[in-house]
Amino acid sequence: MVTSTLTGPRLLTPGPLGLAAERGRGTYDPPACGDVIAELAAAGLRGRGGAGFPAHVKWRAVADGPGPRVVVANGEEGEPSSRKDRWLLLNRPHLVLDGLLLAARTVGADRAVVYLSHAETVTAVRAAIAEMPSLDGPVPEVHVVEPTYVAGEETAVCRSIGGGPALPLARPPRVCDSGVDGRPTLVSNVETLAHAAWISRNGAAAYRENGTDDSPGTTLVTLTGACADPGVYEVPFGLTVAELFALAGGFTSEPAGFVMGGWFGGLLGPSHTGTTCTYEAVRAAGSGLGCGAITALPAGTDPLAVAADITAWYARESARQCGVCAKGTAAIRDVFAALKDGTATDKDRDDLRRWGDTLPGRGACAFLDGAAGWARTVRAEFPAGFERDPGLDHDHDLEREEN
Repeated sequence: MVTSTLTGPRLLTPGPLGLAAERGRGTYDPPACGDVIAELAAAGLRGRGGAGFPAHVKWRAVADGPGPRVVVANGEEGEPSSRKDRWLLLNRPHLVLDGLLLAARTVGADRAVVYLSHAETVTAVRAAIAEMPSLDGPVPEVHVVEPTYVAGEETAVCRSIGGGPALPLARPPRVCDSGVDGRPTLVSNVETLAHAAWISRNGAAAYRENGTDDSPGTTLVTLTGACADPGVYEVPFGLTVAELFALAGGFTSEPAGFVMGGWFGGLLGPSHTGTTCTYEAVRAAGSGLGCGAITALPAGTDPLAVAADITAWYARESARQCGVCAKGTAAIRDVFAALKDGTATDKDRDDLRRWGDTLPGRGACAFLDGAAGWARTVRAEFPAGFERDPGLDHDHDLEREEN
């Protein structure tokens, strides 16, 4: 619904839509519904930042909290393989700002912040704010942070806006109860806000014309790797992995597997071309949709080399403020490196199996869950990789490919 059409799913335009073009699409028009939060609930809108949490629950929690309140459009996008938020901020910044002001009016916030970490998005959003029409609600401000994976976690967002480091805090309290400067705060991904603005004018029924009953509407996906036309697409929920990549020109080789949900959903095997892209189906497959980024690994790619590269990234990106995360990510990295090199012991394999099951949920944020997910999914999807032949010499640096 972000592009208002599914006739051309690739989300590329000659440049950002200016204010006049946006107003022609209804951007900044008042909601057509009387109760915005109820309409979001009826639409089944879920957050697009990664967790897929029902949007209306967060909006209601902040609206019911004591004033004054804060709303934040989270466009930090720390996932290395995701480009959807940057696409929106560069091409449809007014739609994001429209959703932000809608959220502020709906929950009764007197402060609205756009949280960014990429220079080009900062420029685009500031230009859009400068040409915004005069509307009821706070004038959006821009908060810039150094890009890291954990900087986009909602407690880190609130901490940074409040003048502290962009590092997660243990919960409770939840940010909807005590966020920026101790005020109830709604932190919402920029794509979520764009969908909310569309729903407020077009209604839940129109939103549900696409997708499935449990995963309604459309979503933005970033498709990369072994496909002919990589990029950002708007698609209805419910397509299979193969159908998604068909939109991107098809596979350029037989896929060796899929990095799902950005780098947070772990690794699924090549048999998952038929997996339906809904929250429920991907979770049942042992992974998650996350930020909607999916990378198809080219034929011949060594899954253990990919796992070693990405878990090394996890070890580097850890905020290192929780001992279990600093030690856990490093330990997972070391075992995957040993598996790749053919030097892993039976104890290494046993440790990796255990960590995949016991480490999720520990630490101040969910960062360690991502690294543990690699232990769990690679073990389940590529069991033969646990018996590495030391004579093999595979290498595939996915991080270099993505950057």
